[in-house]
Amino acid sequence: MDVVLSYADSYVLTPYVYPDTWREDDPWRQIASLEVIVSVGAYLLYFTVATLNYCCTFDKRLLRHPLFLKNQIQREILCTVISVPFVGIPTGAIFFLEVKGYSKLYDNVGDTRLGYAGVLISMLTFIAFTDMVIYWTHRLLHHKRVYKNLHKIHHNFKVPTPFASHAFHPLDGFMQSLPYHIYPFLFPLHKVTYLGLFVFVNIWTVSIHDGNYGVPESLKSLVNGSAHHMDHHLYYNYNYGQFFTLWDRIGGSYRYPSSFEGCGPIDQMLAKETESALK
Repeated sequence: MDVVLSYADSYVLTPYVYPDTWREDDPWRQIASLEVIVSVGAYLLYFTVATLNYCCTFDKRLLRHPLFLKNQIQREILCTVISVPFVGIPTGAIFFLEVKGYSKLYDNVGDTRLGYAGVLISMLTFIAFTDMVIYWTHRLLHHKRVYKNLHKIHHNFKVPTPFASHAFHPLDGFMQSLPYHIYPFLFPLHKVTYLGLFVFVNIWTVSIHDGNYGVPESLKSLVNGSAHHMDHHLYYNYNYGQFFTLWDRIGGSYRYPSSFEGCGPIDQMLAKETESALK
């Protein structure tokens, strides 16, 4: 995150925001800057990706589903807007530790033993590590003593839109993002690669809420896509995974998506509409 902070300081914060007497390397300035960068960046990414996804990908037929709430999209957005700054507080603190050099993030690929092969390996292990930890974190959030106070807010949206992707209780949202932040403190990771992966996981989070089930046949049982996650919203105790179905299979929580079997939410809705039209 020091890369982003440096650009923000050079082009915005130093020339236009902070007084000349407040040095760029002052810890309190860095913390304040990171908190703002996290929240503004999260809003920009969320509204850009969710809006594009809603306009271009989301199956609008789901808006007619009986479980779709009144003013649901507005409620999803409001929940996210309120949550983001609170999630940003501990997130900014973690980024501050990264800026101060406590993580294993590095600048130059050429300085590492494996070079670009190491970058590729770290991308794969990042996905594998976070997929595993998020699975168990997600299961914990469904424990009866935790669920009603935290994760239930997200599950109020049983038929979600892309705007529900970040609609969490702040503690819930931070807990599910924590594996992404833990990884670079445990394993070496290129700084720009880390930023790219951070953007990717946010795009992925939106995509599994988009109601588009167009997954290649060969990947339907491997990739945890929006059809899998839709069933998670509808049936609660299945398909906790983030990227793949591996941990759901290991943990006994895998459910083959009802939409792939012709009995998903759209199929049920269309069947009821046809039945009503024939009466």
